[in-house]
Amino acid sequence: MVSSGSRDSSSAPRRRPRIALTTYYQEGSWGDWNSVAAIVPGSYVEGVAAAGGTPVLLPPVGTDTSVLELMDGLIVIGGVDVDPRFYGADRHERTSSQPSRDEHDIALTRAALERGLPLFAICRGAQILNVALGGTLIQHLPDVNPDAEQYQPGPGLYGRVQFTTEPGSRCAQLLGASAQSPCYHHQALDEVAEGLVVTARAADGTIEAVETTTEAWTLGVQFHPEENRKDARLFEGFIDVARRFAERRDAPQDPHRGPGAHPDQHREDALHP
Repeated sequence: MVSSGSRDSSSAPRRRPRIALTTYYQEGSWGDWNSVAAIVPGSYVEGVAAAGGTPVLLPPVGTDTSVLELMDGLIVIGGVDVDPRFYGADRHERTSSQPSRDEHDIALTRAALERGLPLFAICRGAQILNVALGGTLIQHLPDVNPDAEQYQPGPGLYGRVQFTTEPGSRCAQLLGASAQSPCYHHQALDEVAEGLVVTARAADGTIEAVETTTEAWTLGVQFHPEENRKDARLFEGFIDVARRFAERRDAPQDPHRGPGAHPDQHREDALHP
């Protein structure tokens, strides 16, 4: 018999996973006001919420990576170019950056990787992931690929990319052998960092997805899945991984296991050998 002061945890509703999102920090408008603001395009927060998560915004001011201890996943969103000083290159004339935002996003990315926190890095986020681990970027794709204008056809106008995935990868598990998505970028991954593997490419060879080789779930994509409203598979897959991460982390400790031991974890989300 359960007393009135207790609750059957098996019947309790599951908590929605808390998903941190990085933000822009720049000029914005609302009502009669025009000032600097922390901004996230609605498609990101709507994608998280629709997939079953609770979005939590982390502006690049007062960076404190310990906040990730309260989170179940991190999304590093798109935006301006990564400053080339973070990967030891000279600035291209077409590169436009916000170094303070780079520092914030790189710090959060590294902290998430250290904690094994599920990490979904989108467009600029995939570039941040690569740079944070020691990789480099192509600063202007049309310089090396004349057909690359398709990835950013005009100001505020998304292109569309079709790509194939590597069998057994997280990307393939969620999207199948091939897929397409809106895209908007003039830069791309060049030298891929140690610890990352390429798991999707466009027909011209442009890297469209990278993943870590560790068990912790990390996926970086060069395209913009949040703008693909009719295909929520990546957001749903990420939120499912974040939910399972939270459930494993919050599960009661087994008193029969020694100190420092970890419970067995099912890793359907890991890369297959």
